[in-house]
Amino acid sequence: MEQLLNKNNLILLLLIILTVFSFVFLIIQKIKFNSMIKKIRADAVKRSKAVIGGQMAEQIAPFLPDFPCNAADVRFVGKPVDFIGFSGLAEADRIDEIVFIEVKTGESKLSEREKEVKRAVQEKRIKYVEYYI
Repeated sequence: MEQLLNKNNLILLLLIILTVFSFVFLIIQKIKFNSMIKKIRADAVKRSKAVIGGQMAEQIAPFLPDFPCNAADVRFVGKPVDFIGFSGLAEADRIDEIVFIEVKTGESKLSEREKEVKRAVQEKRIKYVEYYI
């Protein structure tokens, strides 16, 4: 009887230890998860601020010094280029050249689509189409 009692006590003790370790493990995992969520949220806020800053820069870019066209000569497109400039239109009422303008801030790079547009322009793969309805 004493051995059975000791065996039962040992099993009970092992179950208690297992339960405590499981509980501690779950608490640690929850702490790690919450920490990870905080980091993800902070990163999302940081990226959102960068996007908003970039969008604001795009809107004021034509009025900044060294912009490649007169602000009155540019039209906002958005995608896949930010602006198309018609140099000379506002001042001389003629178009000297058409300029594709992509505004970048910080260390941002051209996207693959933007690179494709740049290559098409550089390789003079451009045409003018009249479309009648």
